Amino acid sequence: MSESLLNIPPEKIPRHVAMIMDGNGRWAISRGLPRLAGHKAGTENLRRVIRASMEFGIKYLTIYAFSTENWGRPPEEVKGLMYILEDVIDKELDELNKEGVQLRHIGRLERLAPILQEKVLDAIDVTKNNDRLILNIAFNYGGRDEIVQAIQRMMKDGVPPEKVTDNLVNQYLFTAGVPDPDLIIRTSGELRVSNFMIWQAAYSEWYITPTYWPDFDKDEYRRALEDFANRDRRYGKVAPAEAD
Repeated sequence: MSESLLNIPPEKIPRHVAMIMDGNGRWAISRGLPRLAGHKAGTENLRRVIRASMEFGIKYLTIYAFSTENWGRPPEEVKGLMYILEDVIDKELDELNKEGVQLRHIGRLERLAPILQEKVLDAIDVTKNNDRLILNIAFNYGGRDEIVQAIQRMMKDGVPPEKVTDNLVNQYLFTAGVPDPDLIIRTSGELRVSNFMIWQAAYSEWYITPTYWPDFDKDEYRRALEDFANRDRRYGKVAPAEAD
């Protein structure tokens, strides 16, 4: 475990951290650079955050890389984001595999170019036996779309209404088998859910930082985890003393 977390009891370290990596474009514009330069800088930072997650003892990390709404961005930006994903797979897969990272995709693959779909599926297959860190990449993902798809699949499977439970819905989501996020970190200071893990985030703790994603470093990450460790998670209940 990293020395920076020695003061946090192991039971206070979140098992699953999810991140909305916001602010790449504004980071670039503030420096007089094109928006795509911000996305490239954000990708470089993602490498550092993945490694920090392993050092901090995080078991599951989910990153919001591309939403179903992001298709509405300028075509050149969308094309650039697709290229970045492909480039990351090409350059980082071997190293991530050696480090014990299991890659998973949540969202729809259909709209991606066939060659990119192949690379994503290959990365998933190559790393499927790793268990040091489970990395969920939410690419072409939307929380509402995920729930709609879950309902559609349950209907196709002929699930009777009275059999629909929280646990059953969980099994039909993209994140089936993954615990709900304990902590969701959003960079850039925006106070929105942005259609991210709507079902899974029901009782997640949120940490909002004004820092743009490319500048969200290991120290900021540590502060987020320390803040989480001081939270009193009640899941809609009250503490015993308050119930008296």
